[in-house]
Amino acid sequence: MIFLGSASPRRAELLSQIGVAYKVAVADIDETPCLGETAELYVLRMALEKADAVLAQAEVGFSTLPVLAADTSVVLDGEILGKPRDQAEAMAMLARLSGRTHLVLTAVALVGPGAEGARASRLIVNKVRFRPISEAERLAYWLTGEPQDKAGAYAIQGRAAVFIEHLEGSFSAVMGLPLFEATELLAEFGINVCDSWGEWARADN
Repeated sequence: MIFLGSASPRRAELLSQIGVAYKVAVADIDETPCLGETAELYVLRMALEKADAVLAQAEVGFSTLPVLAADTSVVLDGEILGKPRDQAEAMAMLARLSGRTHLVLTAVALVGPGAEGARASRLIVNKVRFRPISEAERLAYWLTGEPQDKAGAYAIQGRAAVFIEHLEGSFSAVMGLPLFEATELLAEFGINVCDSWGEWARADN
């Protein structure tokens, strides 16, 4: 059992997919980039700060569970494209992504309880290329409601999949939680995700 330091249903779904038992716990942090901070350093800092904030809350309640957290940013021309504030901004983001390759940076962090708790993190850099997207397609996509709370105004696991011409990297990382790297971090903390699979199989039978 771990804490998942995220309210994202996509991250929860990915953890459930590999059979990790978790409790969702979220702490508010300031997500403003620091002056001169690169996108790579930003997502790593955010993942660790999210995990640290949840751990601090959990330890007040005397919990001894480790915390897994992640952060994802869409980057184009060195600029982080966050969640769109409105339709106009979403349409502008999608227009900029149309027919181009952009980066999706995802950092995942795991922190353990106690003053001597272990801390580890990974950064995954993915390249995503969109096919050209017409204005009518961008508007139709906006009207689905899907871009409203997504970094870069799109969700790879949703309808935006039809816009993606090429992906170089990890599909789960672009969704928001790189499963390969998350599994590696859990193993460093003595948690082998495969250990519970036999129990799940017996329960299903």
